[in-house]
Amino acid sequence: MATRAPGSILLIGASRGLGLALAEAFLERDWSVVATARSVVSPLHALASDHPTLEIEMLDITDGEQVRALAERLSDRRFDCLFINAGVADAPASIADTPLDDFTRLMATNAWAPVQVVEALGDRVAPSGVIGVMSSGQGSIANNNGGGVDAYRASKAALNMLIRGYAARHTGDPRAMLLLAPGWIRTDLGGPDAPHTIEDSIPKLVEVILAQKGRPGLRYLDRDGRPVPW
Repeated sequence: MATRAPGSILLIGASRGLGLALAEAFLERDWSVVATARSVVSPLHALASDHPTLEIEMLDITDGEQVRALAERLSDRRFDCLFINAGVADAPASIADTPLDDFTRLMATNAWAPVQVVEALGDRVAPSGVIGVMSSGQGSIANNNGGGVDAYRASKAALNMLIRGYAARHTGDPRAMLLLAPGWIRTDLGGPDAPHTIEDSIPKLVEVILAQKGRPGLRYLDRDGRPVPW
């Protein structure tokens, strides 16, 4: 595989799990990484002690004021990639058992907030760059043949629709746009029964992200770069 030149990424939601592993993977490729966390104490801060090219910004993506403040602080910066990983998954299997407050929190965190970040920070990405959001195969309406985790599925389907709307409003934008379905991965979010590990997943996810550079338009892809049905 050909070596790729280093670049820069703004990684939203990197304090643990896949976000933290993505930050580490890009640092290992000699990329400059600006990553966000919600807490001043996290494994991300420990990673920064060994990587001078890692900058940490504090951000709760459900706080619009914080998102706008971050956009202002980064107003003179340009990145090769903006990737939004933040999200929540804890929800009952059935929508009938899901309290309204839990449903609202899932929708706000998984659908509304990522698009607010894209709207605020998308223009910080270079014309040849990538705007990516971590979606899920469970956001595919076409592939929902078994039901379950209804609220989570709905939040990811809503995310997909909102990003598709963003892409439709930005027809002709040279940036690539990506909805990434990483598969079921063994993290705090995915749980111990997931078939895939972070170690075997991250290299694939990074390659899918990087392969979009210079390819305008929106794609909904899985961990192997294959299209996921909407």
